[in-house]
Formats: sequence, structure tokens, C-alpha cells
Amino acid sequence: QVQLVESGGGLVQPGGSLRLSCAASGSAISIYSMGWYRQAPGKQRELVALITSIDITKIEDYVKGRFTMSRDIAKNTVTLQMNSLKPEDTAVYYCNAHLTWNNRDYWGPGTQVTVSS
Repeated sequence: QVQLVESGGGLVQPGGSLRLSCAASGSAISIYSMGWYRQAPGKQRELVALITSIDITKIEDYVKGRFTMSRDIAKNTVTLQMNSLKPEDTAVYYCNAHLTWNNRDYWGPGTQVTVSS
């Protein structure tokens, strides 16, 4: 079973950048589809980006061109680089690990990102 811990959130001005990291332990991330999700107050949790176990990356349209996702197999981490941040990017960001074969999901506790002047 994998354990996930996010870091790197905080307060940033519009147009600024943040880099979120997700450190995994207990299992290698290479067997999971790793994803970043976010949940704003009063809204449902939504997918932001993911990298599959075969290293295919998907970035959702509403952040494409501003956000990038990467993984480091050796360090067992995934990162989300967020540029040109907007107030509507304000949310709690969660790291997710998904096992396709048994449809199980694992979540980190989340990290708050606030974009405000």
C-alpha cells in the first residue's frame, strides 16, 4: 500500500508560480497511474493532470499551457509545476495513486494553494 504526502502549497499572487511535490512511500509509483486533483470550496474534486504507469501524461484543458506534471521514478515522487496562476486555481490540491487492475485509489492529505493579491 502506498502512502502519499504533498508539499509546496502556499499563498501566491496572480501570475505567480508554485511547484507541488508528492512523495510516495511503501510502494513504487511506477505501477500506479499518478494524478493531481484539486477541490475548491463548494465544488467537486476535479482532475488536474495525471501520468499513467506507462508514462503517458494528460493535462486537463483548463490548465494546459500553464501546468506541467512530471515523475521521478528514482525518487518516487511526482511534481506539478504551476505557472501563470489565477485566483480560480485556488483549491486544496491532492496527490492520487490509482491501481488499474483492482481499481483502488490512494490519496494524500492535500496541500492548500491560494492565489490572491
